[in-house]
Amino acid sequence: MVAVFALAIMPLVGFAQLSQSFPCDPKTGLNCSAGSDINGLIRTVINWLLGIAFGIAVLFLIIGGFWYITSAGNEETAEKGKNTAINAIIGIVIIILSYVIVNVVANFVTRPTNV
Repeated sequence: MVAVFALAIMPLVGFAQLSQSFPCDPKTGLNCSAGSDINGLIRTVINWLLGIAFGIAVLFLIIGGFWYITSAGNEETAEKGKNTAINAIIGIVIIILSYVIVNVVANFVTRPTNV
């Protein structure tokens, strides 16, 4: 598990080194979205992944609602649609809470320390 994580994070480390070589240019917007440090890059990647997960959860909510509405009295399909919609709503709540937790932890880790 550690090896898979290390392999997955290697491109991020390489990109962090690249962004230090090419500073942020406010005129063109190059290298400005992720910041120039690894913390900003990790935060950006996590926010993108949470956004993709949110989109998938909304898609499942729509699918569950469609199954529930088009069940036409079929108890099994109606129950399947209802369970899918409920699980999608639970997923959306978890994703929103994850977004809040990631931003709170990131702000806590990256804030300047006054010693």
